[in-house]
Amino acid sequence: MDYADPIERLVTALKRLPGIGAKSAQRLAFAILHQSRDESLELSAAIQDVKDKIRFCSVCSHITDIDPCRFCSDETRDRELICVVEEPNNLLAIEKTREYRGVYHVLHGSLSPLRGIGPEALQIESLVTRVKAGGVREVILATNPTVEGEQTAAYLIRVLKPLGVTLSRIAIGIPVGSEIEYTDEVTMSKALEGRREI
Repeated sequence: MDYADPIERLVTALKRLPGIGAKSAQRLAFAILHQSRDESLELSAAIQDVKDKIRFCSVCSHITDIDPCRFCSDETRDRELICVVEEPNNLLAIEKTREYRGVYHVLHGSLSPLRGIGPEALQIESLVTRVKAGGVREVILATNPTVEGEQTAAYLIRVLKPLGVTLSRIAIGIPVGSEIEYTDEVTMSKALEGRREI
């Protein structure tokens, strides 16, 4: 169906966002069209602010509007403990637990040779520099339990192990609230592998 050119352009732009197909893009475009002018301008200004003001933290590569970010500048955090995550939203998921009090390092992706993503495309060199600078007791590898996440963790182990720092991997296994009989064999294997003494 042909829409007026400005709506077509908006639908096309929205479809470029991850997880937004043609139907969702149309719904969003018409929602924006039905908003008041002030609401639409507020959305536009918020997008402009993100593009103008957000940058990577010079220490951990997390997205921030201040440098260093609030995690790196928090004096109460344990700087000897670095948790490595793939994306900023992974960091926020860990923060929600309110259990972790160390600092972070955001890679901004995972290794994927099939997609042409090698170590140089990620924030790995800056992590190595942080560890080499000293004062780091442990690095927790909290990459996703995917093929790419596991490859990334294995690569980081090879690179960081010679630096004499303790390396650990987050436990992966059966989610709380699920039943063992419905657990696939890979998840069950990881759950057994990650067991701990009580």
